[in-house]
This record gives sequence, structure tokens and C-alpha cells, in this order.
Amino acid sequence: MTDKKIIFFDIDGTLLDHDKNLPPATKEAIRTLKKDGHEVAIATGRGPFMYEDLREELGIQNFVSYNGQYVEVDRELIFGNSLNQDKLEELTELAATHDHPLVYMGQKEMKANVEHHNHIVESIGTMKIGAFPTHDPEYFKMEEIYQTLIFCEQGEETRYEQKFEAFDFIRWHPLSVDILPKGGSKAKGIEMMIAKLNINPENVYAFGDGLNDIEMLSTVAHGVAMGNAHDETKEVAKYVTKAVDENGIVHGLKMVGLLK
Repeated sequence: MTDKKIIFFDIDGTLLDHDKNLPPATKEAIRTLKKDGHEVAIATGRGPFMYEDLREELGIQNFVSYNGQYVEVDRELIFGNSLNQDKLEELTELAATHDHPLVYMGQKEMKANVEHHNHIVESIGTMKIGAFPTHDPEYFKMEEIYQTLIFCEQGEETRYEQKFEAFDFIRWHPLSVDILPKGGSKAKGIEMMIAKLNINPENVYAFGDGLNDIEMLSTVAHGVAMGNAHDETKEVAKYVTKAVDENGIVHGLKMVGLLK
């Protein structure tokens, strides 16, 4: 087993600030980590196609996408965990009766089951990825779907949680909730990657800020919550650094001894 250390970074609110910019100090810190021989990876709720430019800019090939449901190492898919199609169809039918649209997310693209909905525009717009899902209500029947977004007000997801035990529901926006296979998480994806890379679990670090980072930060040996993280996320982390717009990545890497 290698002594190499691996550091996983969430994207939104962690690598990228609230304006979706990559702070220069963060970019330099990642360059230094790689120069020092450490492995750097991304662990995000985004799909692979939603941050290709960021991976290229940072020179990162290894990533955990869709909150752990799609994992690549050196451009090779090592783990894929898709949603049950029959259950997803049931959920789609129920959601339609409540005017809750869905966006189905595959490896290369995302498709909405409605032509337009303000909740989709508002929530996905916050990611500033420059694209919105096109309309294809049959997409989930033709492709492996690793994550689905349901658009509903806070608390309205309860009806789905009670009915669909095959799925986990994690809110990422006031108007939207991630739907994942039961038990799926960034922590599971990280487990798959470090096994592939033969890295000691004691040498695993992770930075995050969202509710979907809770299991990741509570599972890895060195979990670091951003200063702008949810309170619940901070509670499970071993360390809490400064906010993303206060060079929180650099400060956190110094806290854990990976930067001088």
C-alpha cells in the first residue's frame, strides 16, 4: 500500500467561490500539492460534463461525480451505480401529479421531463455552467441515469422519501433535491477510488461545504469543512477552515499540514 496522500475537493462553495470563480491561491495550492507528489481528486454532485474545463485547468483526471455514483481514475470508469429505472418511472409519474419536474442526469448530458420550469432555470442557473437541460421525457429509459434532480419546495420531498426506499434524497438548493441510489454517497465513491489507487485510508483528506458532503467528511480520516459550510457539515468535520472567498482551501491545507 502506497504512502501517497490523496486530497478530494468538492467544487461549488469549496474550489469555486460563490461567483463560480476559482481563486488564484486555490489554483496555486493544487499545483503545489501535485508538485509535492500528492494525488488530487474532485468529489462533486455535478456530472462529469459539467466541469470538464475545471479538470483541464487544474490538471485533474481522477474524480467522483454524481455524489459517488460515477467514478473515473485515469479516464477509466471504475464504478458506476445507476438509479433503478422502474422506480424512477414510478417517481416520475407521482411527481407529475404535484407539478414537480425532474432532470435526469447521465454520463454525458442531462435532460428535463418538461420543456420549461422556473424552478429548473433558477436552481441550475446558480451553478453557472452555461447550459440548461434540453427536453426529453424518455431519456431515463434509454441511458444509465446516475442522479436525478427533483424540483420542489423545502419539505415537499418528504412524500417521495416515504414512498421510495430505493432512493436517497439530499437537498442541494431551496428549490431542488438530488435523488441518488440508496446508500450512494461521495464517501462510497472515495472508497472505490482509494482501493483502485491502493492508498491507505489514513492518508485521505477531503474538503467540502454542502449537506451532500456530510458522509464524506465524517468518513475520511481528515475531513475539512469550509467556513461557509452548513452547520451540520461543520459538526461532522475534523477541521473547519476559513470561507472559500477567504482563501479557505489554502488555510485548510496548512491546518492539516499539507502546505507550509
